[in-house]
Amino acid sequence: MAEVGNMPLPPKILKKGVTDMVRISDARMSGTAYGTAVLHIAPEAAVGGPLSLVKDGDMIELDVARRRLHLDVDDAELKRRKAAWKPPKPYLDRGYAKLYTDHVMQADKGADLDFLVGKSGRFVPRENH
Repeated sequence: MAEVGNMPLPPKILKKGVTDMVRISDARMSGTAYGTAVLHIAPEAAVGGPLSLVKDGDMIELDVARRRLHLDVDDAELKRRKAAWKPPKPYLDRGYAKLYTDHVMQADKGADLDFLVGKSGRFVPRENH
């Protein structure tokens, strides 16, 4: 997954004095990023995940305490949007980019290569990362 979650606030809202806003992304973000963010949404928009159905003006409810993220769009409209959704054309059809697109799993599954699952050697403790 690309690191594009570190997006600056739009100048339009900065001019109004807003200094933070919730950013919701299927991307990752480095430790040098800032602000309120919900990351690693899965499945990603590129494969038809929930973010692919969001349109300008849609309301999204975030309840951190309940670990709930809800797109406030009725089921019929979501069904219509899903039916109209088309996957993006791959930007490369060979090499590492193709391997990545075809085989890296979603964030909730560890973003690992699918053909390596269950084939790891010895356990690597978290402290070694």
